[in-house]
This record gives sequence, structure tokens and C-alpha cells, in this order.
Amino acid sequence: MSKIPVSPLALPLPELLPVAGVRLATAEAGIRYKGRTDVLLAEFAEGTTVAGVFTKNLCPGAPVTWCREALQGGGARGLVVNAGNANVFNGLAGVRAVEATAHAAAATLKTTPGQIFLSSTGVIGEPLPAQKIVAVMDELHTKLAADRLAEAARAIMTTDTFPKAATRVARLGGVDVRITGIAKGSGMIAPDMATMLAFIFTDAAIPAAALQAMLSKGVETSFNCITIDSDTSTSDTVLLFATGQAGNAPTDDPGHLADFRRALNEVLHDLAMMVVRDGEGAQKFVQITVEGAVSHASARRIAMAIANSPLVKTAIAGEDANWGRIVMAVGKAGEPADRDKLGVAVGGTWMAQNGGIVPGYDETPVVAHMKGREIDIQVDIGLGHGHATVWTCDLTHGYIDINGSYRS
Repeated sequence: MSKIPVSPLALPLPELLPVAGVRLATAEAGIRYKGRTDVLLAEFAEGTTVAGVFTKNLCPGAPVTWCREALQGGGARGLVVNAGNANVFNGLAGVRAVEATAHAAAATLKTTPGQIFLSSTGVIGEPLPAQKIVAVMDELHTKLAADRLAEAARAIMTTDTFPKAATRVARLGGVDVRITGIAKGSGMIAPDMATMLAFIFTDAAIPAAALQAMLSKGVETSFNCITIDSDTSTSDTVLLFATGQAGNAPTDDPGHLADFRRALNEVLHDLAMMVVRDGEGAQKFVQITVEGAVSHASARRIAMAIANSPLVKTAIAGEDANWGRIVMAVGKAGEPADRDKLGVAVGGTWMAQNGGIVPGYDETPVVAHMKGREIDIQVDIGLGHGHATVWTCDLTHGYIDINGSYRS
């Protein structure tokens, strides 16, 4: 596949704060790509706790199954991620590849395989050459360092056009704690925890159960509110590692964790938005807000129906202020709606209200808004107080070009 130009919606990589107790290294294993790094190894301090959220796709990859089982132990000493091959639908060969990788990493980091977490991203249905990962394990070990976060973000990319990372500082137990995350994702994105992976590292001391509760809730309003193409990948994984090196007293008190939760949610949100901005072929970043639904859950389902509609997304790509397509998507969502109470706005201009076009409606400001890179759609269902916001991108010829040549 030819090199994909950087998304016009790309954001620069921020200055990333190293996290005490986390060392990383990358290497070129040649799994699929040539002339670039494609394997990441992370080492975590003794006592690191871990939380995870995974795809709800019923055909998950072998690494997802491995991580779900490893998560039951609550602790982690290492992470191995490869790009170029998803290790999905490979049967026993996929299981053996996971086991070989985990055992090699465990031997390198002097721990047990159950403390090693694994993620793979790339082509589905091709055997993962685990021996190539094992072969670079010694090299990875010698290169481990705390300041390789940017390199790590690049090593896990597939069709991504820019690396994705975010950093925050929070106050916990009277000390500053750091949270830094990296992510990859560009297509096959409709997380329901796709080819979407995210790894967040913090030096806070937090028990695994409390870490899990915060991650699960934070994912619901970030990664689970984005979509590129409505396809939920077999490999979606979000992992959060807490090394306990910041010096705070371990706590699971929700009140004490308030600022940490705030910072974690900001990191998750930033990473999720970057995934949308790197949607395959994307030219426009789209925010969709639904209010007035019978419940928050209903509002989210309506918003996702709009975000996943090919007709809505192609209208946005064509800069066509066709609000009829938005109304169509509301109606197909299967949620309570009344055509005579519905309102639609684009770019802050109400086009329709109470089931009809706004008297004296002037399309001029809407047309101008549609020509921009950032598109805002607002829908009022008019039935209740439920509300939700989701994010997506437009659907362009670029999406077809990228996915039509994905394996070539």
C-alpha cells in the first residue's frame, strides 16, 4: 500500500511526560512493514496494577483473550505490542504465537507470562510470525528507557497518519501524579468496549479494582462515543497501568481520586478525538449532540445512528447542508422520536424546529460552516432530558482507496 498523506485534521504530538516505573523500547521486527519500527516493549515496576477494557466483537483476537485472562491477576510487569498483523482468526497458531511472545517477554523481564500483556494490530487472518518478535526481544531489552513515549506511539501505527498521545498531571494524596497515554486507530473504528489500541501509564498508586472502575466509566464517554465506519474491530484494547512510583498512599476512595479521574478522562478524551481526526480519508471532524431524548442511552443511540449514516457522512464530505439526511438517521435509530417535535441545527443555525423548516431560514451560514474542517450538528428530539455527544468524520473517496488496497 502506498504511503498515505497526513490527515489535514492531524494534531501535533504534545510534549510527553515520562512516567516513573515505565520504560519502553521499540524495534524493527519486519512483521509486515519495512524500514520502520513495528514492535513495542514496555516494562513496569514491581507492584504495578492494571485495568483493561476490550472489544465486544464476538470474534476477538488471541491477544484479547490472553489479556482478559491476565487481567484477573490485577498486576502487570510488561506489555508487548506489534503492528502489521492482528493475530486474529488464526486458531491454534494464534494461541501459540501469543504464548511464545508472552514467555519470551517474561524471560526478558524476569517475571511470569501471566504478568505480560499483549496487543496486536493489522491484517486479520494471516499467521503472526511470533519468532520475529522473539528475535528482537534482547534488542528491545537493551534499549528500554523512560523517554521513548513518542517512539512508542509511532511503533504501534498501521494506517494511522500521525502518532497519538496525551499527557496530564493530577493531584493525589498530596503529591503530583502523571498520566500519559498513547493510542492508534484510523479505520475499523466503532469501539464498543477496532484496530484501535490505547495504552495509558500513570505513576499513581491505585488498587486494580478502583483503576478498573475509573477506566470502564471513562471509556464510555470517550472511546465508546466515537466512530469512523461503524465497524467494531476484533482487537480493540484499552489498558491502564499504575506503577505506584509517585509516592502517594494507595487509595480507592472516590473523593480522593476526583482529580485523578478528571485527568484520566481528559487523556482518554484527547486520544479518542485524535483517532477521529485520523479517520481513514477524513477531511472533516464532526461533533454530533443530541438533546431532548427520553434518556441519555437513547440520545447516544440516536447520535451514533447519525454518525454512522453513510448518507450523512457523504453529505458532510460534499459540503451539502442536507438536513433531511439527519432526520432520516434519527428515524432509523429505533429510539422514541416524534417528527413534529424534532429540531436540527448545523453550525449553531437552526434549520428545522418542531418538525418543520424554520420560517425565514437562510442557508448561507450553514453552507459556510459546511466548508470548514470542524462540523457541528445539533439535534433536539423534544421528548425528554436525555443528551449525548459523539464524534465522527466524513466519508470520502480516500476511505475506499485506503481500504481497497489495504493488503496490497
